[in-house]
Amino acid sequence: MGHINLPPSKHNPRQWRILDFISAFFFGLVFIFFLMVFTPLGDSLAASGRQTLLMSASDPQQRHRLVAAIELGQQRSIEACSADAVDHMPCEDPRRNSQLSREMNYYRERHCPPPEETPLCLIPPPSGYKISVQWPESLYKIWHNNMPHNKIADRKGHQGWMKIEGPHFIFPGGGTMFPDGAVQYIEKLGQYIPINSGVLRTALDMGCGVASFGGFLLAQNILTMSFAPRDSHKSQIQFALERGIPAFSAMLGTRRLPFPAFGFDLVHCSRCLIPFTAYNATYFIEVDRLLRPGGYLVISGPPVQWPKQDKEWSDLQAVARALCYELIAVDGNTVIWKKTVEDTCLPNNNEFGLESCVDSDDPSSALYFKLKKCVSRRSSIKGEYGIGTIPEWPGRLTAPSPRSTHLKNGADVYEADTKRWVRRVAHYKNSLNVKLGTPAIRNVMDMNAFFGGFAAALISDPVWVMNVVPARKPSTLDVIFDRGLIGVYHDWCEPFSTYPRTYDLIHVSSIESLLKDQASGINRCNLLDLMVEMDRILRPEGTVVVRDTPEAIERVARVAGAVRWKPTIYDKEPESHGREKILVATKTFWKL
Repeated sequence: MGHINLPPSKHNPRQWRILDFISAFFFGLVFIFFLMVFTPLGDSLAASGRQTLLMSASDPQQRHRLVAAIELGQQRSIEACSADAVDHMPCEDPRRNSQLSREMNYYRERHCPPPEETPLCLIPPPSGYKISVQWPESLYKIWHNNMPHNKIADRKGHQGWMKIEGPHFIFPGGGTMFPDGAVQYIEKLGQYIPINSGVLRTALDMGCGVASFGGFLLAQNILTMSFAPRDSHKSQIQFALERGIPAFSAMLGTRRLPFPAFGFDLVHCSRCLIPFTAYNATYFIEVDRLLRPGGYLVISGPPVQWPKQDKEWSDLQAVARALCYELIAVDGNTVIWKKTVEDTCLPNNNEFGLESCVDSDDPSSALYFKLKKCVSRRSSIKGEYGIGTIPEWPGRLTAPSPRSTHLKNGADVYEADTKRWVRRVAHYKNSLNVKLGTPAIRNVMDMNAFFGGFAAALISDPVWVMNVVPARKPSTLDVIFDRGLIGVYHDWCEPFSTYPRTYDLIHVSSIESLLKDQASGINRCNLLDLMVEMDRILRPEGTVVVRDTPEAIERVARVAGAVRWKPTIYDKEPESHGREKILVATKTFWKL
C-alpha cells in the first residue's frame, strides 16, 4: 500500500508556545491583581519596602545610647527615614498587622511595635510636596503631590468624592450615598433632625471616606469627629486631614473606640458597612455607649431597605426597639432614630439577649478596653448631660460641665482653667508671634488637654483642635465633649493614630508629665521618641508650643535641634504665677 500524504499542518508549534506564554503571563497578572485587591497580601506588599522602619532589636543598647546622647546634647541630629516611609503609621503598619487575627477585624485595629523596634529617623515629605492649601479653600482642593494616591479619584469620582484636576485633587463634596453633594444630604437630614438650631454640636461619622459630611456640617456649627481605618490603598483619613477636616484613624473591631461615654449628639454611618447586629449587637451597643441621651443615630445605606438584606434590616430594627430608640424616619435607604433620654429599657425577653451593665462598670473606660456585650447605664454617670438638659451651643462651651464635679472642686477648677487659657492664648498671639487666628494654622492638637481650656480659647479662630487626654491622667475627656469640643484618649508612650504631616500646630503643657508613671515618677518612655513622633505628625513649617519648667524646656530645646526644629525660648506671660518657660519651635521644610 502506498503512503497517504496528508497536507501539512497550518499551525506552527513554536507559534503556539509563544501564545501560551503570553496567555499565562496575562492570567498571572489578573491573578496578582485580585490577590492584591481582595486579600490582606495587598496591604502586606504595599508595606514591604519599609525596611528602615522594621528596625532590628538585635542591639537595643545602641538605640539606648543614641537616645541618651541626643537628650544630653552630645549628638546633634538624627537621620531621615527612607523615601518609602513618607506615609508611615507605626501602629497601623499593614505588614505587621496582616499577620494578626481577622476575627472582628482585630488585625485592622492599632497594634504598636515595642519601643525598641520603633525607628529613630525623621519621616520625609513626598517628592513634590508643597505647603498645604489653606482653609477654607482646602475643603475643596488640595495639592496632588502631597498625597499622590489616585485610587479614590479613579473609583469614586462618579460619586462626587474627589477627582484630579491639574495639580490638585478636587472635592465636589459627594459620597456614595449622597453623590449630589453633602450639602443637599445634610438639608435632607435637617427635615428630621435639629441640625441648625444649636441643639446638636458634637457628631461622630463612622467610616467617613474623605469626610465631606463632617466638613460641610461645620457650616452648621456641628463639630464632627470623622474616622475610618487605615487603608494603604486609599488613605481616606489622610485626605480628610489634608482638607482641614477633623479626622482620626480607627477601626471598630474588638475594642471600644477611644472616646468617653455619652459624648456625641449625633452618630452617623453612610455606607460604613459596620455589621451593627453581629456578635449579639456588640457594635450597636458601642454606638449606644457613645451617643448622648436624646441624641440621634443616622444609618444611610445597607442594610436599610437594601436589596437581599431583609434579614439584616429586620435585625437592625429589632435591636433599636430593644434599646427603646424612637424611630424618627425611614427615607429611602436612610433611617433616623432618637435615643431615649431615660435609662435604656430592655425588655426581659429580647431576641438578642441584651442586658444592662452593672452600675460599677465605667462606660468611659475606653483605651484598649474590650467591647462589652452589655448596655451602658446612664445612671452609672451622675449629672444632667442629655439633649434638652445640657446647654445649647455656644452656651455649653463656657457653662460648667455636670461631669466636672467628679474632680475635687471641679467647677471652680474648670472656671479658673478657662480664664487661664484665655490669658495664655492672648500671650501666644500678641507676644510670641504664634500664627493662631491666621489662615496658616488650621489643624491643631493639644497633647495634654485637661478640660479643653486651650481649645475653648481658640473658638473664634479658623481652627479645630484635637484634644488629647493622656492615659494615667484624670479622665476629663467627657467634660471636653460636654463643652462641645472633641478629642481622644491616648498614651503618649505610643505613636498617635494619624498619618504623617497632618497638624499645623501642636501644643503641650507639662510635656515631661506625659512620659512619667504618675505613681512612681519614673519615666515610662523617653523624650526623644515623643518628639520624633511629634515631628512625624507635624506639617513642614508647622509650629510646636511647649510649656514646662525651665529644666524641661532646656531638654526639649536640645532635642528640638536634633529633629531639625528651630526653637526659641520665652518667659511665661506676666500674669502667670507658675515656674514656667515657653518654647516655640518651627519645623523646617527639608527634603531628601
